[in-house]
Amino acid sequence: MQIVEKAPAKINLGLDTLFEHQNGDKEWNMVMTSVDLADYVQIETLRTNRIEVATDSGFLPNDRRNLAFQAVSLLKRHYHIQSGVRIKIKKSIPVAAGLGGGSSDAAAVLRGLNRLWELNLDLATLAKLGLKIDSDVPYCVYSQTAHVTGKGELVKPLPKLPPMWIVLAKPKISVSTPNILRQVDYRQLTAHPNIDGLLAGIAAGEPGEIFPNMGNVLETITAKRYPEITQIKQQLLTFGADAAQMSGTGPTVFGVCRKRSRAQRVYNSLKGFCKEVYLVRPVNLIDR
Repeated sequence: MQIVEKAPAKINLGLDTLFEHQNGDKEWNMVMTSVDLADYVQIETLRTNRIEVATDSGFLPNDRRNLAFQAVSLLKRHYHIQSGVRIKIKKSIPVAAGLGGGSSDAAAVLRGLNRLWELNLDLATLAKLGLKIDSDVPYCVYSQTAHVTGKGELVKPLPKLPPMWIVLAKPKISVSTPNILRQVDYRQLTAHPNIDGLLAGIAAGEPGEIFPNMGNVLETITAKRYPEITQIKQQLLTFGADAAQMSGTGPTVFGVCRKRSRAQRVYNSLKGFCKEVYLVRPVNLIDR
């Protein structure tokens, strides 16, 4: 049997970390949403007890280092599944970009195999399993606007965002998430985003309350090493974005606009400065 799962990119409208657990995991307080830039994950069951992963990207491994491979292995081990799986990933999300591409691919595998193997697991159970792979996988299992807390496993879906357009811009650099997280010094984290204000703005459906309360506590850490991030953020604002910030640990920066016409102007203007630029909208995967 064979199915195809959509794996949308994610962005962090709000990203804060409150403390570090004894095992080194961060305690997160985030607001995340998905956008209509997506990979497509084809999942096929095999009679032989093998895991095969292939992508159309030359930058991704096809072995245990691949998060989609890990997702298959996790479910097989946890539920004593003996059949094999072939995964083919059509990539559109940039790699190592702060957009959760690998995590979203893994989440797509969890959702897809849940259907193919008739495991009948709810999203909360899949999210809890997904945390064993990466802290972004639980959110990506849902792939809808949500408040994410704990180590990433607590995902509370939120109302749909009001109409807005988003311009994503990825500079020609790749960022290692573990390297950035190792640089977090909680004594120096003073400019925390107003997550409560952001949540209130989403509940009210009011962009005028959402945009001013966006923020990413990791942005200054990554931008210190990669000044291109600050430059692109400033260009997004100069060209007309209502707000702009880095997603995840970077390096992708995004600008939000209330109107498509303004977003289109921002997109066109930025294309001259950055090769990888995308014009997208928020999307809730459960609306499929």
